[in-house]
Amino acid sequence: MANTPFSYSQDELKQLVSDVLSYARQKGATAADAEVSEGAGHTVSVRLGETETIEYHRDKGFGVTVYHGQAKGHASTGDFSKAALQATVDAALDIARYTASDPFAGLADPDMLATRFPDLDLFHPSNLSVEESIRLATLCEDAARAVDPRITNSDGASLSTQSGQFVYGNTLGFLAGFPTSRHSLSCAVIGEEGDAMQRDYWYDSSRRFDDLASPESIGRRCGERTVRRLNGRKIDTCQVPVVFEAPIASSLIGHFLQAVSGTSLYRQASFLLDSLGQSVFSPIVNLHEAPLIVQGQASTPFDDEGVATQDRMVVENGVVQGYFLGSYSARKLGMKSTGNAGGSHNLILGSTGEDLAALLKKMGTGLLVTELMGHGTNTVTGDYSRGAAGFWVENGVIAYPVEEITIAGNLKDMFKGIVAIGNDHLPHASRQTGSILIENMTVAGN
Repeated sequence: MANTPFSYSQDELKQLVSDVLSYARQKGATAADAEVSEGAGHTVSVRLGETETIEYHRDKGFGVTVYHGQAKGHASTGDFSKAALQATVDAALDIARYTASDPFAGLADPDMLATRFPDLDLFHPSNLSVEESIRLATLCEDAARAVDPRITNSDGASLSTQSGQFVYGNTLGFLAGFPTSRHSLSCAVIGEEGDAMQRDYWYDSSRRFDDLASPESIGRRCGERTVRRLNGRKIDTCQVPVVFEAPIASSLIGHFLQAVSGTSLYRQASFLLDSLGQSVFSPIVNLHEAPLIVQGQASTPFDDEGVATQDRMVVENGVVQGYFLGSYSARKLGMKSTGNAGGSHNLILGSTGEDLAALLKKMGTGLLVTELMGHGTNTVTGDYSRGAAGFWVENGVIAYPVEEITIAGNLKDMFKGIVAIGNDHLPHASRQTGSILIENMTVAGN
């Protein structure tokens, strides 16, 4: 294709999918779906002013799922030749013949498939050369290292520019797809004072390369975040309010998302079973799913099964209004798909209006968490325990950095204990939330 990074047009990909579905029908499949995709781009990384890696990406794949009644088989290939695609269908059919029938398996309900496909402006490929990418990554790292002489080392800066496209189709007549792009720039440096060393990072990502923050601003932010962590202290074990800084506050939304996703619910492996219509969060919490945001990082008019996505309130005034379900999990639960096969689509947590400084004043004395470590979250019980680092706050002002601590609580109590939500969200994130102030948590230190 001229003027694009792809080898195939959308029409060519649609024809490949149509041919595979027709062949699956001919070979005895009672139903089938297929997805074809290709991607291209490059990633460069620099460290201490030298080019460290250059990676070119060009890949493609084709996956097909077939059904014999309620028995399912799946196979995939990277070869788009007619013979290879037909062999892939044959392999999927062989698998289905030896698979137990599942009454909940099958394609999405026909009346839920998307019929409208608005242009969400998701494709902005970059003609950036590798040489220019290296120059921009170097500018970013140089800006970080120039912040303070105590920055003595670097984990490097990395720039990535990627384009991809796909087409999904099924034997119910659905056939659609679209191209996307994603660009990112990140940097991480190491500061040193005495025997102590600290590392921090900063990044940005966007659909449009020109919408990225400048390399210099990303680098400066990275350097400033690293230097402010030097001379960290341990603190005594205590129970205090905690602010989760915006870049990590989205992890709390991630825990909620996992707990109310279909797989966790039908397996009875969630601390939020039967939470629909229940007050789970503080009344100030409003969580919106907005799949049709123009240029959104997780925007799409349909999910991985072709089901139309929905603009909806997931949590309203603290009350759960909806789960995250694909067709299979919905059937297991006796419900309908929410258009979330494959995940969520642009989650936006409403702000109570404060910036980070105002949140710290509201907190008074407590802990600002800027980094989380480990995976001590149990989504079956809600128990939460993570290694952390950040800053001790006194009288609403940062007093000093802290390290080697653990924060602990239960997600049920933490969700109920949300006191305020900042307006300092990262603009290009797929889960947009500002910093979150939680009323009380256990901080384990000395």
